[in-house]
Amino acid sequence: MDKNTMDKKRIEELRELLHKYDYHYHVLDQPLVEDSTYDLLLKELKELEDKYPEFITPDSPTQRVGGQVLQGFKTVTHKTPMLSLNNAFNEGDLKDFANRIYKTLGEKVKFVCELKIDGLAVSLIYQGGILVQGATRGDGETGEDITQNIKAIKAIPLKLQRPVDLEVRGEVYMPKKSFELLNRERGEKGEPLFANPRNAAAGTLRQLDPKIVGSRNLAAFFYGLVEGPDLGDSHLENLQKIKELGLPINPYIAVFDEIEEVIKYCQRWHEERNSLPYEIDGIVVKVDSLSRQQKLGFTAKSPRWAIAYKFPAQRAISVVKDIELTVGRTGAITPTAILEPVQIAGTTVSRASLHNSDYIIEKDIRIGDTVVVQKAGDIIPEIVEVLKEKRSGEEQPFIMPQKCPVCQNDAVRLDGEAAYRCINPKCPAQIKELIIHYASRGAMDIEGLGPSIVEQLYETGLIKDVADLYHLKVEDLVNLERFAQKSAQNLIKAIAKSKEQPLNRLLFGLGIRFVGQKAAKLLAKEFKELDLLMNADYNRLIEIPEIGDKIANSIVEYFSNPDALQLIERLKKAGVNMKEEGAKTPKDSILAGKTVVLTGTLEHFSRKEAQEAVESLGGKVAGSVSKKTDLVICGENAGSKLEKAKELGIPVKDEQFLLEIIKEFK
Repeated sequence: MDKNTMDKKRIEELRELLHKYDYHYHVLDQPLVEDSTYDLLLKELKELEDKYPEFITPDSPTQRVGGQVLQGFKTVTHKTPMLSLNNAFNEGDLKDFANRIYKTLGEKVKFVCELKIDGLAVSLIYQGGILVQGATRGDGETGEDITQNIKAIKAIPLKLQRPVDLEVRGEVYMPKKSFELLNRERGEKGEPLFANPRNAAAGTLRQLDPKIVGSRNLAAFFYGLVEGPDLGDSHLENLQKIKELGLPINPYIAVFDEIEEVIKYCQRWHEERNSLPYEIDGIVVKVDSLSRQQKLGFTAKSPRWAIAYKFPAQRAISVVKDIELTVGRTGAITPTAILEPVQIAGTTVSRASLHNSDYIIEKDIRIGDTVVVQKAGDIIPEIVEVLKEKRSGEEQPFIMPQKCPVCQNDAVRLDGEAAYRCINPKCPAQIKELIIHYASRGAMDIEGLGPSIVEQLYETGLIKDVADLYHLKVEDLVNLERFAQKSAQNLIKAIAKSKEQPLNRLLFGLGIRFVGQKAAKLLAKEFKELDLLMNADYNRLIEIPEIGDKIANSIVEYFSNPDALQLIERLKKAGVNMKEEGAKTPKDSILAGKTVVLTGTLEHFSRKEAQEAVESLGGKVAGSVSKKTDLVICGENAGSKLEKAKELGIPVKDEQFLLEIIKEFK
């Protein structure tokens, strides 16, 4: 067998292996290998395909994210219209729905209930088991061709388990953790935040760069088989068939004989919806039998055999007492509505983000207005409507000031941006926010240096920038509010310890615009030393994968600023580490040399953050439980991994266990 034939065979083996691992990970929730093993196999496949491009196939895992940015989306006509559903808002509506069905058919039916995922509806077409088209719902008759973006979502298979032709409908969504991470990164870069996970998912799928889609950790559930082989009469059984083919379905689907049981299911999930790692806004109820669905038929806009029970809106009416402006570390000026306190979703809401001046103008929000407030995605309070009929005439329109509310320097709106910015780098608000950011857990991790302490240190003149932190002494602190001898010593100790942080944390902590944690790690890995990065020009920076035009320009601009250079020189003299190899791993940690498996939803960490924490403590994170596993760290809603650990007698600890070890080695 010649070398070409051997390499071609290896390419085919790798593809099948990776498809198998994807299926077990995304559909069965039973990872077969560690992420690092998967990544090595994918790397090997890419290297072979680079060598033999003639062997590349559309279903190869390497083809998920193409290198070309799309110019726009083409229009797709749906062979079968993607109709919307009628809504039910209470028990009576559900009973009326059932009674209409009983009357039309003259018999009882089984009802299938599915969680109504708050995402974006899509239609996928597979030919011979290969994904050939992905489209949005659009107006129901026509949608947009988003095939390249769909291919970038790892939860959606490029190749099914069997070479069949089918069309499926489903919902692409953004998990809550991914949403929180995305908004945190956007906030760090001074970019506008998404209001809720649904908007974030929709905005992501409409990106013209599939690489952006691939980076945002979207997921999907499929709920309908339009065309396909071996179609049975049961909707539920057909869903099981598409799962066997490799498409993820929601694990909480249930079937009931009576509408009263359906009502109990809806009530249960209304109460438990917040326990899910993704947003739902209701329950979809369908007749299980396809032959009975056909008899029931359709209206012009919706099927008669399905209905969407919508959870009661989590909204309240309040009054805008005032509009405050805050200045972030990048100078972005953000308006916030100060509200009469109201209860929404179990919490008191007294503030709501107004995003920017365009948002205020679009909704015509005035001081004194009566407004409808909701917690968007149950996370971010926002004003959704102004009740203009409640106006007395005394309400005051809000005009964005042309001066910074803190330092009174010019506030400008740069081309292509929605936010006004203070352009004074010495603005006290920006400096304080930057110090808070510098001390945060993701940056230099200075325990005890929170916003109120920073405010006190700044206002008393003890610090004017981050370099001043390293000149503080215990005697400077003991006479301040909230400080005793012990707390003062602890803060000075935490500040001194931060000098040992690796370069990537320092880069992130400096608050260079558009340089989030990921970009900081890429830059630190590439240059190793801060001096080498400082001397890099735009062309050198743009060569680094994932460092785009905006980040490169921002870095060059930052290191061209004399004030920034002076600050870095002072940090050097204070003994702050300027090299990436400055990070240390505690070798005497209880996790050192141990194989750890993470399962369930963690409250204080994303899965990636938890993995990094374990690795920083000398442990290794595995994707599945086996006899080689030393420990399982378990969060809420843990599944098969927890059961397997119990079967094998492997120790199981909760998240607090990990937090205590981290605290011990800070």
